[in-house]
Formats: sequence, structure tokens, C-alpha cells
Amino acid sequence: MIEAKVVLTQPNVLSRQFVATTGSGHHVILDDPWGGTGPKPVELIAVALAGCAAFDVIDHLRLKRHQQVTAYQVRVEADQTETEPKVFTTVRLHHVIAGREIDPEAVREAIHLSSTIHGAIEAMLRPVVSVVTTFEIAPENAFAEAAEHPLGVSLAVSP
Repeated sequence: MIEAKVVLTQPNVLSRQFVATTGSGHHVILDDPWGGTGPKPVELIAVALAGCAAFDVIDHLRLKRHQQVTAYQVRVEADQTETEPKVFTTVRLHHVIAGREIDPEAVREAIHLSSTIHGAIEAMLRPVVSVVTTFEIAPENAFAEAAEHPLGVSLAVSP
């Protein structure tokens, strides 16, 4: 079972900032565009989809297909309806994989398995949202200029 709670941070102010606490004890600040202190809840849906796919794909590439992935990212873009509720209409996932001799067929297979079998988030969205997935294999040093993650964690990983 997945559990979480969302609590208003300042009940006596007109602010709409909340702190979400997951069942595993992690915290996320939720906000609206005017507060600017955390992501909007709908943004977390896009992040969850990209994150879910990323875990599936990297596991398959490394553990099943023994690919030497040295850097990896998933970019996500989601189109929404103009009117309320502004639901997703199309989501685009773009995987960028760098490494030594990455096999494009292994990447295709990993993405296909994520999309059709393993991806819980995509499975929940698929009945109502078009999910389009693309990928590219980048040179091994493709991420060298952007080697630092915004949180200070290196994007490059050891094979």
C-alpha cells in the first residue's frame, strides 16, 4: 500500500503551500505558481512518469543487457488542455543515454518493456494520455559540460 499525507504549512495565511510526507518518510514542498517554493502537484505526475521509466530502463540496460551506461537522463514534456481541469493530453519522454558501445536495440527493448510491462505510472496514464517515447544515444562524454546536478550530485555514473 502507498501512503502519504499533505499538510497546509501556514493555516492562518492565504498561502497555498503544503508539505507532502510519503509513507517512506520523505518530504516534498508543494506550491502553486505564485508561491514558487515547490513544484505544482501536476508537475510531480510528469516527474513520476519520467522517474519510473528511468528506473526501468537503467535496470534493464545495466542488469539484463550489460550495457556500459556512463550517463543517462529522461526529459519529459506534457501538453495540457486549455480548460479546467488542465489534464495531460500528450506526454513526451526523451531518453538520452551515453556510454561505451551502447546497443540501440537494447535501448529500444528497455523502453518497450518499461512502457508495456513494468511502468506503473505509464500504465495508469495510458488509458487517457498519449505517451510518446523517443531516445538518443549520445557520445560517452556528452554530459561532461553539465557534470553537476542542480543538487550538487554528479550526473556521470561509474559503469
